[in-house]
This record gives sequence, C-alpha cells and structure tokens, in this order.
Amino acid sequence: MKNAPIPFNRPHMTGKELYYIAEAHFNGRLAGDGPFTAKCHNWLQQNGACHKALLTHSCTAALEMAAILLDIQPGDEIIMPSYTFVSTANAFVSRGGVPVFVDIRADTLNLDETLIENAITTRTKAIAPVHYAGVSAEMNTVMDIARRHGLKVVEDAAQGVMSSYQGAALGSIGDLGTYSFHETKNIISGEGGALLINDPKLTLRAEIIREKGTDRSRFFRGEVDKYTWQDLGSSFLPGELIAAFLWAQLEEADKITAQRLKNWNYYHLLLEPLENQGLLRRPMIPADCLHNAHMYYILLSPKLNRQQVLNELNQNNINAVSHYVPLHSSPAGQRYGRAEGELKNTNALSERLIRLPLWFGLTEAEQNRIVEALKNLDKLLR
Repeated sequence: MKNAPIPFNRPHMTGKELYYIAEAHFNGRLAGDGPFTAKCHNWLQQNGACHKALLTHSCTAALEMAAILLDIQPGDEIIMPSYTFVSTANAFVSRGGVPVFVDIRADTLNLDETLIENAITTRTKAIAPVHYAGVSAEMNTVMDIARRHGLKVVEDAAQGVMSSYQGAALGSIGDLGTYSFHETKNIISGEGGALLINDPKLTLRAEIIREKGTDRSRFFRGEVDKYTWQDLGSSFLPGELIAAFLWAQLEEADKITAQRLKNWNYYHLLLEPLENQGLLRRPMIPADCLHNAHMYYILLSPKLNRQQVLNELNQNNINAVSHYVPLHSSPAGQRYGRAEGELKNTNALSERLIRLPLWFGLTEAEQNRIVEALKNLDKLLR
C-alpha cells in the first residue's frame, strides 16, 4: 500500500479568515480600501518600517505600479537576475523597458552584486534585486551602486515577508519594495500583494496610479472636494474580502514563521549527511540575513539527473518540484531583454535545483519520509 501523498504546498488558514470575511460583509464594505485594508497597511508599515504600504491584487500589480512610478520609457534598462519569476521582467517590459539579465551568486542564488556595474549603460534606469527564498541580496552594495550611478532600486521581495537584512525588513531598503501573498507564500490571501514605498516623494503618485489614475484617496481624506483623472493608472486594489483574509494571516505571522523555520531547520539537520556524501548541497544563509523559511531547496550533484530524482520522489508519493526556467533563455526573454555575460551560475544551478515540500503543518514524520527517499540518490549516480 502506498504512503499518503505529501503535497508540495498546502495553504494554511489560521481560523479567523472566514470570520473576518463575514465581518467585512456585515459592515457592508466589499470593495477595496475598507477597515481591513487599513489594518493590513498599518501592519506592513510598522513591521516593514516603510513610509507607506499599499495593498495590491498581486505582487505583479505592485511591480507594474513600480514601473509606472519610475517613469520607465521605451529603451530604459533595468538590471535584474535571470533566475526569477516572469513578473519581475514583465512589469518593466510592458512599459517598453529592457531587462538586462545578470548572473546570480553561487551561494544564495541572488543577483551577483559584483557584476552590476559592468551591466550599467547610459540607458540604465533601475536595479531590481530579487530576494530568492526569502534570503536577502547584498543590499548594501546594491544601494551604494545605485546612489553612485543615480539609479532607482525596486526590491522584488515577493518571497521575503518576515525576512530582514542587517535588521532592515526586506522591501524597506530600496526606493520601492514588493510583496506577494499568493497561496504558495508564507503569509497568504489566495492572490494578493503589496507595494512598499520608501521614498516619500513617490507616495501621492502611487495612490493615484493605484486608483485608476484618479485622486480618489485624497477625496476620501477630505483633501479635495471631488476626484478626477490625474495620471496613468489602473485598478490595482484588492477587494476588502482579500484584505480580511490577509489580516487573519498577518495576526499570526510570527507563529507561521516560527513553525516554518522549525521545519526548515529540521530539513537542514536531516540533509547534512547527504551533503557530506556529495549528493547535494543545502541552502546557504549569510550571517547578516534573517530568513523566513519560505522554501527549502537542494542543489543536486552534477552527477545526478534532476528528472530522475523527481521521478523517484514521485514514485514515493512526494510532490517536489523544480523552479524557474531562466528568463534569458526563454523566447520572451530573448525578444525583450539581453544577457550581460555568460550567466554560468544561472544556467548550471537552475538545472540542479529541487524544492522540497514545505508548508505550515508539515510533520517531522513526513520530512523523515522525504529525506529517506533522497537517501537512495546514490543509485541514480551517472
């Protein structure tokens, strides 16, 4: 008889989500920017130490807002890693921007900060570091380069809620930051995101862009007697039901993070012998980074075939997955962007990475099963 399936992800509910959704309905407020949205904004501003937080219907939407806020024009270049989700690039491409793909570091799989300056041209407008797996990019260096070259920084912290770099919350360091609350993230609302504004000069325009290009927010604050079309914009607000669900999650953010870290650390302990045998490499966390246990990945030995390993896990009813296909090698990436250098780490490591199941409620017994299945990897060596 087969063991019960272990899914890659299982969305967690704290127990208050449906109550808060019912409360929003009882209050007669289902559209965006109601009381629950305000609670979420306050939490993000206090815990993220940003000047202003604005909920959006996705992290993609937050990145699209960032591209508009930075006035990205056709031909403007944005430096970013190739090893990221398509939204990091798409948000800028939709404004006519050109992604310039730079290689990643071998240790954290984040943008290699030592390669950024070589990628800067007269057309460079911004740098978009991605905090992979909730582990910070080397932000001191990124910010120093940006200051010296007059560039803006947009942190793609989709995976970084509850993570920090040298004590600063991810998303609060650059000019702008973005979060995701997709169901695969740690803190969820099904779909959802947030834009974190750290440059106060961008706040008013961000509100206008988010409200379909109108000054509706100022109208509701009593700052203008009517609201009108002021600028570019779209409908970036999430509904109040999404915010109500999210508020239940944010209330339990510490508990959720602590449990995920417990699971992450248990994986790290169990997998040490396999790393010592040379079968895989475990994640590496720099000393100045506090991560949120968003994911646990392994990098297989080059002597192992990833698809065979995934098949082996699948035969044991374990749903592990690979991750991004590098953007520079995709049809759209080749059409809209350009690669700076050979991107050796991106090409090599992306072919070796496997994400293991990790979700709130995962048991040690299930983790033991997963690692036991991985102990058979030596029979797959080429």
